[in-house]
Amino acid sequence: MRPSDLAREHGISTQAVRNYERDGCLPPAGRTPTGYRIYTERHAAALRAYLALVTACGHTTAGLVMTGVHTDRLDRALTALDRGHAQLLRDRETLAAVREAVGHLTAAPAASSSTPATPGTAPNRPTPTGALAIGDVARRLGITPATVRTWEVAGILAPARDRATGHRVYDPADVRDAELAHLLRRGGYRLDHIATVVGQVRTAGGTEELAAALDGWQHRLTARGLAMLTAAARLDDYLTLRSAPRTA
Repeated sequence: MRPSDLAREHGISTQAVRNYERDGCLPPAGRTPTGYRIYTERHAAALRAYLALVTACGHTTAGLVMTGVHTDRLDRALTALDRGHAQLLRDRETLAAVREAVGHLTAAPAASSSTPATPGTAPNRPTPTGALAIGDVARRLGITPATVRTWEVAGILAPARDRATGHRVYDPADVRDAELAHLLRRGGYRLDHIATVVGQVRTAGGTEELAAALDGWQHRLTARGLAMLTAAARLDDYLTLRSAPRTA
């Protein structure tokens, strides 16, 4: 097979095929006596697996998986896949928790006697039970403390300040808001939009925009889950072909 044969199947350029081989996402190609690359069905299967993984998990994870396979580090490849599935599960759990929180807020908007903090303000109060520090919130979400502070500046979060230390403290409602912000941010929403949505969660009013955003993310999660199934099948096809005895 020629590079153009592999490229045609996926609507990509022959240079892209050569680049994928160079980066280790495809096994090394054979060469003719005149130096032209020769690809086989193994290369075609590797390309199908790699592109399916890109759709499911992104270029970074797809590259880790394929280079792990080609350097005989299968456990490394599977670990990269496991991380993708773990992130998908976390996103599903976060979405379910947010839906439940919104449901409670909508059903009983007056359940709390306290007035929600205005976004961007930081009232001083004793540290509540179960509150987290900014580093704890960042680690929980897999982001940096600087990102958490950026969300505060954007009006998404409004943590209180501990009276004794002046440090930010995040109560369960703040953590819920951070989880929602993280979810929507990965969905491609702008910070100003996220601030509006999180504000709606706090006030339990005008939740139509929130419902639309969550429904959209649910569709994305479903599509990603299906893409992961396809990628797993393509990778299994390639691993099976790769382990088959070579014929002359």
